[in-house]
Amino acid sequence: MIRILLPAALVALAALASGPSAQAGSTEIAGRASVIDGDTIELGSTRIRLYGIDAVEAAQTCTTDGRVWPCGQYATGKMKALTGTRAVVCEARDTDVYGRTVAQCRVDSVDIAAAMVEDGWATALPHFTTQYVALEGLAKAGHKGIWNSTFDLPAAYRAANAPASPRVTRPPATARAAPPRAARAEYASRACAIKGNHSRRGEWIYHLPGTKYYDVTRAEEFFCSEAQARAAGYRRARNN
Repeated sequence: MIRILLPAALVALAALASGPSAQAGSTEIAGRASVIDGDTIELGSTRIRLYGIDAVEAAQTCTTDGRVWPCGQYATGKMKALTGTRAVVCEARDTDVYGRTVAQCRVDSVDIAAAMVEDGWATALPHFTTQYVALEGLAKAGHKGIWNSTFDLPAAYRAANAPASPRVTRPPATARAAPPRAARAEYASRACAIKGNHSRRGEWIYHLPGTKYYDVTRAEEFFCSEAQARAAGYRRARNN
């Protein structure tokens, strides 16, 4: 047994020492993580957004019994505790419009996204996967983390605190580059389910949940309100 285990341990140590790595022909990335916030890490030069969840933003606050507390910092701290100095292994699923790799990540056998939701520091995103929905329900029932307070859903917080950008900065339709085929908007919460899509003719159109083409529309962005979608340069789909 020693003859088998010793090389495996040395290989793991060598992988950590050499930094992030990806196996040839695979979508797996591994290395020590630098934590950005409760759902974003970096492995070397690769920024990774956890698949299927949305954590409160680092600067976000929550309120419990009239007391305001930095729940976003707590979420970031939880992520740091989960990753530590151990090897994080991520399986890439997609790339979002910000150039981040969207991935499921583990430390040993622990699904990091699941741990964040289970402890009440992130919400599940059933638009993308239902695998964390039950864990969110348990966190709510146990009043864990953010569920022991009042708070804005992370997507709503981002929308309310996004820096204003002049409407005129949007380029003409003829000058716009087509988005990458695998591009996907930053994850939306259930309260921010309006889909913004770039048509083949260069039009920016938004679709409301329940309308004719909503389920088959690939979203470049999600919005919390029609006003937000229009402010970003989208028009309502004519079939809505």
